Amino acid sequence: MSPVDRLTTAELAAIDHRYVWHPFTQMRDWLAEEPLIIERGEGNYLIDTEGRRYLDGVASLWCNVHGHRKAELDEALRAQSERIAHSTMLGLANVPATLLAQRLVDLAPAGLTRVFYSDAGATAVEIALKMALQYWQLRGQPQRTRFLALTEAYHGDTLGAVSVGYSDTFHRFFRPVLFPSLHVDPPHVYRWLQGRSEAESLELAAAGAEEVCAQHGSELAAVIVEPLMQGAAGMWQQPPEYLARLHDLTRRHGTLLICDEVATGFGRTGTMFAVEHAKVSPDILCLGKGLTGGYLPLAATLATEEIFSAFLAPHESFQAFFHGHTYTGNPLASAVALANLDVFAREQVVARVRERAAQLRDLLLNHCAPLEHVGDIRQWGLMVGVELVRDRATRAAYEPSERVGNQVVRETRKRGVLLRPLGNVVVLMPPLSISPEELAFLVQATAEAVDSVTG
Repeated sequence: MSPVDRLTTAELAAIDHRYVWHPFTQMRDWLAEEPLIIERGEGNYLIDTEGRRYLDGVASLWCNVHGHRKAELDEALRAQSERIAHSTMLGLANVPATLLAQRLVDLAPAGLTRVFYSDAGATAVEIALKMALQYWQLRGQPQRTRFLALTEAYHGDTLGAVSVGYSDTFHRFFRPVLFPSLHVDPPHVYRWLQGRSEAESLELAAAGAEEVCAQHGSELAAVIVEPLMQGAAGMWQQPPEYLARLHDLTRRHGTLLICDEVATGFGRTGTMFAVEHAKVSPDILCLGKGLTGGYLPLAATLATEEIFSAFLAPHESFQAFFHGHTYTGNPLASAVALANLDVFAREQVVARVRERAAQLRDLLLNHCAPLEHVGDIRQWGLMVGVELVRDRATRAAYEPSERVGNQVVRETRKRGVLLRPLGNVVVLMPPLSISPEELAFLVQATAEAVDSVTG
């Protein structure tokens, strides 16, 4: 027995409270509570140090695909560890990362031919921004230094990603050092365009983007968007037509389109990549989260051959893309990612997601929609946001101090389901491997929790 196995839950909790600083967590609250400490996983369940089982309702922060302890992914990790755990990609290549690049290009929308690796979604976006900026410098258009993003966009927590994906709640303290970006309102009917039909909202949003592009088009390095669903904004959904309209705008104004599919990629919306719903191929595609099935940190930024070719120059010109990370293209993560893609193909995961999404839509309609304080339900595939309101007629929101979303997830925990809210929006993002029975359990527990807190 290892020393870790001999520690009690209380001892582990004391160590956590003494030494650990948790992300996106008000630590004053955390230190006043007993922490839930996860020890292991089995399938779509997490198990704590007391042996209690919880359905992983947010896929371990939106990244788990096939469940925990997937045999094929475990074996790929073991096999690669017997070869090599890591070697640098600065001046060297490794076998799994090389093969994974080819697989990703084969899967990606047409025209994306080059893969640049990193370790997280934010770094994949940071790379995309730097890539776009340097591309225009090298192509003789140095005035193209601005980015256009969506209101309430969220692209990660490094400073460049924050600059284009600014959230006042999370990022206001860093505003003095962020670079200015342009933003346009998405066709978010429930909050931004109340009283409008979806068709009217689409036209208004598209017109707003057209106006900004007409004014600033010659300055734009790129338009960056989370396609179909703005995750951290509160699961704000878009029709595919909106992405198609943005794509057309970038073509007319001669700028680049960056699609951030860190959350929406790898089957989450019912296609391998969300852009497929709009039949759009971006200039740069950012991937992360589900790339390794939720096992290891790995991200990728895919670019077109046109962008890649701009960086080809004599050594002495120093026009290479000077960016990298210590663990770029890590062999362990890349080997697991290859096994992940094998499972996608063998188990027809994307087709299964479409079946589960239809079931989920019905469950939400029957169990959550009728509840008095459910104002809106937004869904793309197995991505769901259930927005809770004080008054459905006026759409009046609960105050942050009421912590209604937090109260709901505490109630779901009592029922054996782990969720995490975005303010007053309860997020459902289960592993893509969730069974029909588990999906019914997830929605039932959520509905009961919402009713318990708000009823």
